[in-house]
Amino acid sequence: MMYVASCPLRISLFGGSTDNPYFVEKYGRGSVISFTSNLKTYITLHEDKFGYNAEGRKYIVNYSKREETEYIADIDNELVRIVLNYFGAFPMSITMKSDAYSQGSGLASSSSYIISLIKCLSMYNGKDMTDIEICKLAFELEQEMNPYCGYQDPYGCGIGGFKRIDFERGGIVRYDFLTTDLFEEYDMHLVFTGVTRNSKNVLKSVTDNIHKAKPLLKTADRAYKALLDDDHEKFLDLLNKSWDQKKETTSIITDNQTIKDMDNELQNNESVRAHKLCGAGNGGFFLTFSEKNSLTIPYHSAKINVETNGVYGQIV
Repeated sequence: MMYVASCPLRISLFGGSTDNPYFVEKYGRGSVISFTSNLKTYITLHEDKFGYNAEGRKYIVNYSKREETEYIADIDNELVRIVLNYFGAFPMSITMKSDAYSQGSGLASSSSYIISLIKCLSMYNGKDMTDIEICKLAFELEQEMNPYCGYQDPYGCGIGGFKRIDFERGGIVRYDFLTTDLFEEYDMHLVFTGVTRNSKNVLKSVTDNIHKAKPLLKTADRAYKALLDDDHEKFLDLLNKSWDQKKETTSIITDNQTIKDMDNELQNNESVRAHKLCGAGNGGFFLTFSEKNSLTIPYHSAKINVETNGVYGQIV
């Protein structure tokens, strides 16, 4: 029997860093506006029928490399090791795939993979976990990997659609789905910088300067009002403003000449209405908004859309 799960990669538009637990604890609340994209991670899980899981049982993990180990503690892939250890899983075979280059991409791939794996293991164990329960557990497990990660990634990936997510002290998370024809009016593209980074280093620097994230919360609130007013121009102006504010939180976000050059190009390109670097910064993907079928930039790009569904699983 095979267990298959998928989870979208999230795109954060506003409020990144205000979902940081240190920010929420200090200032009482954080808020982000984000959406799940049509790019996903995939996990397949099954018990090997040809001896690996009989005598001399082994855990087999396939991603950019292949691992075979007898013990969970010996698995190199940290997120797989942490999730399997939580569930006390028996030896099994796991394969990981993604629609986009995921490591250090700023698209919350770690959260997406963790959610997909939790979904597979919950089905395997016969547990009926809700999407919210999966997101909550994913956040707790990801904190073991990176204590500076924010609340938004698991909820931004696991709960599908375009939404505002609010965070309050005590781990309280609330979300509202948003309706807009913004995405019918503008195209969205991801532009890969060719640079990857360890988000833990960036997020630690942001945490050390968490007071500098306060303007991002105000801008996120203003962007939410612009959506309610159906003011797309103001919304995109605020997206550019938010990106400028994000760069002020710590110099490490654009501490790379390639990032700086691409940022300048996109800022001065007439076909780009708004842009920002996804995720923590210092690598990964730029997101651009442009009028329909008008984007002309000197970089390879991929058009993306909003995915309305979140985590999904089935037994085959």
